[in-house]
This record gives sequence, structure tokens and C-alpha cells, in this order.
Amino acid sequence: MNNQKSYTVSGNIVDIVNKEIFQGTITVEGNKIISLKKEQTGSTKYIAPGFIDAHVHIESSMLLPSEFARLAVIHGTVATVSDPHEIANVLGIDGVKFMINNGDKVPFKFYFGAPSCVPATPFETSGASLGPEEVEELLKMNKIKYLSEMMNFPGVLFGDEEVKKKLDVAKKYNKVIDGHAPGLKGDDAKRYIEAGISTDHECFTIEEALDKISYGMKILIREGSAAKNFDALIELLDNHSDQIMFCSDDKHPNDLVDGHINLLVKRAIAMGYDPVKVLRTCIYNPVMHYGLDVGLLQQGDNADFIVLDNLADLNILETYIDGVKVAEDGKSLIPHINESTPNNFKATKISVEEIKIAPTDDSIKVIKAFDGQLITESISVKPMVENGNIVSDIQNDILKLVVMNRYEAAPPAIGFINNFNLKQGAMASTVAHDSHNIIAVGTSDEEIVKAVNLLIETKGGVSVVNGEYNSVLPLAVAGLMSADNGFEVAGKYDMLDKKIKEMGSKLSAPYMTLSFMALLVIPALKLSDKGLFDGNKFEFTAV
Repeated sequence: MNNQKSYTVSGNIVDIVNKEIFQGTITVEGNKIISLKKEQTGSTKYIAPGFIDAHVHIESSMLLPSEFARLAVIHGTVATVSDPHEIANVLGIDGVKFMINNGDKVPFKFYFGAPSCVPATPFETSGASLGPEEVEELLKMNKIKYLSEMMNFPGVLFGDEEVKKKLDVAKKYNKVIDGHAPGLKGDDAKRYIEAGISTDHECFTIEEALDKISYGMKILIREGSAAKNFDALIELLDNHSDQIMFCSDDKHPNDLVDGHINLLVKRAIAMGYDPVKVLRTCIYNPVMHYGLDVGLLQQGDNADFIVLDNLADLNILETYIDGVKVAEDGKSLIPHINESTPNNFKATKISVEEIKIAPTDDSIKVIKAFDGQLITESISVKPMVENGNIVSDIQNDILKLVVMNRYEAAPPAIGFINNFNLKQGAMASTVAHDSHNIIAVGTSDEEIVKAVNLLIETKGGVSVVNGEYNSVLPLAVAGLMSADNGFEVAGKYDMLDKKIKEMGSKLSAPYMTLSFMALLVIPALKLSDKGLFDGNKFEFTAV
């Protein structure tokens, strides 16, 4: 890495603060930009502040923060606003502190929040619970920048006492409050925002986004591995560029190898949007909103910047964080960090008998999943029954879905799902939002059980089974992340992803979609370890 005390970089300087581009030279000394001089340099390169992901769960990359950083800097990302509620659901406050400590070991700017909803609902089993006292303990820390997404929007609207205490604690410490309110509009949205909640990354229509903006909310345009809202929301750049930011929310490792926020910037510029305007949304706006100490390429700022070939191809030539060169020509200069592997895993192997389910009616409720969305629909179908057991109906794409408690002994919960399109085999994962129990889907009971038991053997990971073939990517840290080299993890995950698509799945990110089928706070029908859940009525329902 480049640790020299003083150096200069010349080219076309993209000044997103003063909204201009000019030829010039920046001089860096230590971690600061000490001068910014307008002059003709003859260089065709561009220098811009580094990109910021305004909302991401690092855990969804299946990588430690230190490894996430190694991959992200290649794409010009210098900072993330990171919600550690995934690991908090498994390991509690200790998990959040683990993320902070690991992130501190590399030259990258991680800004973590205090998780507001652990567990997300009382209708599932998590490994930990964070009440108002635990949230306050986190918010007292200088390292914690904000209260993470308040998913319990019914609790906000109906004045739940615990929710109110958490919001009040954030206000007490003058910390920003992030939101999560899919589909909320009108008076309900207004009341939610008036409670002090400042952002939302769950809008999937322009009408919903504009409604929330009208009440003063900032909208995060999300483009992750599963949920993709860029195309639906990007026209907000026309008249509301000061009220939007870019985020990935959840990004799997193979996708992170391919790109990050840089891809959204490139797409927006290719659509004809002014590059300075685009860069302000994904750099200036999050810095101002969250109060981040990320440099904006001004004299006296931290030297956080990128060198680009041009503003069309947007190839990242170099990335600097606090004056240190962390990436060059597609290669990460951040070293791998050896790390411990804390976990919370008590599940024991199951048998085929335990996932049998007898019919009680002429029809069953089925979760209808959608590619690129977290929302689902509830449909009613006639079940396929063999020997008194409802089984997967491959021809009609009605597959058995299982969620199993990994924190204590309990019978598996069973449901059915449409739109996975597996024609053979099964897949399972211990990444299952937000409590991260074991979730599996498959074409036969035997293969579902085998996929689950493979993960019980490794105490977490993602697996695929197809006849005699089986493979696992172990996730030793909390059953969510690998402590291994991020590029190798991405390669292994990519192999499993391709295998599942060979088995028939047409989903762009099958594991990511599967992981959200246990997220009860997103309607309409989901499955927790305790049973089938109606997200509209917010109560359990019979299969």
C-alpha cells in the first residue's frame, strides 16, 4: 500500500460540493488533502470522491467486514453505512462489537448502526434480543452512527412502548434514525416519518417514494442481489436529487466481485444524467445525512478519493482512503486478516419423518415469490399428496419449504412455495432473515433433509444437494460469514449458484430470494421457524 507522506494526483477534478469539474492537482500529506490547485495538467483522468453505500448488511456478502472492504475498494467504494442486525440476531451486542473490531483492522470506513429490531418480530426465534437498554449501550458508542432500520412500522404507528423508547434514545444521543416501511403511504407514512424516521430503502414504486419525499423523508435507491429498485426509482434524480442516495442493502459475494455502487453510477450517467449530480447523490448526500467523516475532495478533507479513466466507462484506476492507496487497476491492496469465528448453533440433525405434513383441507396456502423483490403473494392450490404426506409438486412448481430453529430443539416449520422452479434436488441456508434459522427448499423430502443436515454438520453455511451430488459453503462466523479469502468465497458461492440454476431455478439470486422467505415484516406470506405467517394481518395462519 501507498504510505508515502506527501504526493500529488493530477487530472480532471470532480468537485461535487461546488458542482463543477476542472483541471487541477491535489496534494496529499498524511491522511489529508492539503491543497487543491486549479491548473492545466494535460491528464485525461478524473479524480472524484469515493463512493458510499448508504445502507448495507455486510453479513449478506457472506464476508467479514475486512474481506468486504478488500472487494469493495476495487470498485471505488470507500465507506458503508452498515446495519449489523444480521449478526445481532445471532450473537447480540457481542456480534455488533465483533463487526466493529474486525472493520477497524483494515483501511476502510465502516459506519455501523445500533440494530433497532432484534428480533424483527416476536413470531420467530432469534439467538439474541436487544431491548432499549442494549440499544442505548450501543448508541452511547462513538463508533455507532445511527439507529438502524426501524422495521416495526406497526409498532411506530400504534405507539408501542418499547419502540418509542428506542426512538427516544436515538434522539437523546442525536443519532439519525433509519426506516424500513414497504408500501407505507399517506397519513401512515406521515406519522411514521414524524416519529423521527429519516430514510427508507424499501420503496418499489415511484408513487410511494414521492409520497414519502413529500413528508421530508430521504429515499435510498436499492439495487442488491435480490431486491432491485433502480429502474423503478431512478427518475427521482430529475427533481429530487438532494433527497436520494444509492445503496445495495444485500449483496452476495459473487455480485460484489463484479461491482458495487459504481455500477449504479455508471447506469445513471449512461441514461443521460449529469455526472456531478449522480455523484452527489451517492457521496455528498450520505456524508451530510449521517455526518460521516468521509472526504469530499476539498482542501483540509480526509484524502478519500478515486481516480477514473473517464465519466462514461467509469473504470476505477485507483482508490485512496485516508491518503492510503487501497486498490489499483482492479487489484485490492488490502491484506487478508485472520479472524476468530464466533457462532451460536445448537441444532441437531433431522429425519424425513419430521418434515412430513398431512393435508387438512382440499387446498393449501402457498408463498408466491418474485424475482428481484422481497414482497410475496399468497396463492391457494390443490396439494400433491403421497401416502398421507403433502410433497413437492415439481410439475406445477409447488415446492416444500422448511424453516428450522437453530438455537434450540424444536420441530421444523413447513410451508410451500411457488416460483423457485427447481426440477431436481434441494438447497438450504443459515442466512434466513432476520433470525437466521435454517431455511431449505427442494423437490423431495429426502434431499431437503440432506441439505439441512449438511449445514448442521458445518454449523452454518449454504448447501446444495442433487441426488448423489452435494456441496457446502461453510459460514463459520455466526452461520452468516466466512473468515476465508473473499475472492475464494465468491468463487465457491458462484459455483453453488450456477448449480442451482442448472437444477431449474430461474431466479437471478436463488439463495438471496430463499433467505427472505423467512422475513416476516415484508408481506404477504412468509415462513418462520414457528409457522406460516400472514404479513398483512401480522399473525400466524394455517397451511
